[in-house]
Amino acid sequence: MSDHGILDTNAVILLPRIVDSESLPKYPSITTITLAELSVGPHVTTNDIERAARQAHLQQAESDFEPIPFDAAAARAFGRVASDLRSAGRKTKARAYDALIASIAVAHQLPLYTANPDDFQGITELSLVPIVIPER
Repeated sequence: MSDHGILDTNAVILLPRIVDSESLPKYPSITTITLAELSVGPHVTTNDIERAARQAHLQQAESDFEPIPFDAAAARAFGRVASDLRSAGRKTKARAYDALIASIAVAHQLPLYTANPDDFQGITELSLVPIVIPER
């Protein structure tokens, strides 16, 4: 466990299912990109119950975290991240949110905690920490 680290959007969504707190950073952060992703959720479902749950999740994340912004350093890191993804044969567009989150982690030299490590394969500067989420 690292003292500081960034939680990927899937890690934020799955936080209630994580049983081993030692698998998370002592001081977790999220990015403004994760807030953007979470903000989409309530708008893309037609189920009222699901919409309310997604809105509650967004509001909880906004309450619990002070997000790290996508700043000039992250914009410069994005160039390297996008280049790495292309070199690995992956399309940056398809993983745009992930690439932006990874860029913030790279720029701030923080590990990224995720339940989907395959989403970040090929990003050489990224320190990736896989999180195991128990099945329901």
